[in-house]
Amino acid sequence: MSKKPVIGISGAYVKHNEYMEGVYVHHDYHKSVAANGGIPIILPYISPEIAIETLVLCDGIILSGGEDVDPKLYGQDPHRHLGPTTPERDISEIAMVKYALDNNIPLLAICRGVQILNVALGGTLIQDIPSQVKEPIQHSQKIDRSRETHWVTINTDSKLFEIVGSERVRVNSLHHQAIDKVANDLRVVAQSSDGLVEAVEYIHPTTFTVGVQWHPESMASTNDEMNNVFKEFINSCVKVPISI
Repeated sequence: MSKKPVIGISGAYVKHNEYMEGVYVHHDYHKSVAANGGIPIILPYISPEIAIETLVLCDGIILSGGEDVDPKLYGQDPHRHLGPTTPERDISEIAMVKYALDNNIPLLAICRGVQILNVALGGTLIQDIPSQVKEPIQHSQKIDRSRETHWVTINTDSKLFEIVGSERVRVNSLHHQAIDKVANDLRVVAQSSDGLVEAVEYIHPTTFTVGVQWHPESMASTNDEMNNVFKEFINSCVKVPISI
């Protein structure tokens, strides 16, 4: 019997009330990983050192969505519409990105995750799309997160195109920040009609390293194209079968 790959999912921060706060991951991540043969675990942010130690447990990593990235990490002052940030999470996830790339650990970066991937490699972010982009489409949808809301055009010479099998796909959209200057080690493989970056890939791939700005985990249960993202990612995390 083959061993199911363990997929570490980076945790966001949530505060319910004075007595309940901590690491949080939307259940759509867990469900999409499990549905495609992986074992999901949540990775809390504590320190870069402990973050790297937790990766020893994992066959693959998902950088999940969540709060804004601290602009000091890419040399900027905060925009007036910058949302809440969690610097401890930022530095832990940056350490995870670098370790994953150095050690050929498959990496899927989603929403905030693609932004932290870009920042970790030297890129910058648009801190607030509505006030910093001329005539943007709606990137923070007002309908359920499981529903698609706008088109994305995918480069036909990309890994992402191989995965979804279409040059144009409809995606959901739950962000007010986006990639601005693209890191030198990443290439843009998908964009929305207003020119914003919707997906990137690592230019030195030895294993799966893809980042998307939308939330495929919330569409995967009803959309084969989005489920294929998880299927391909988790397949890339499967190691040599072992006997149990």
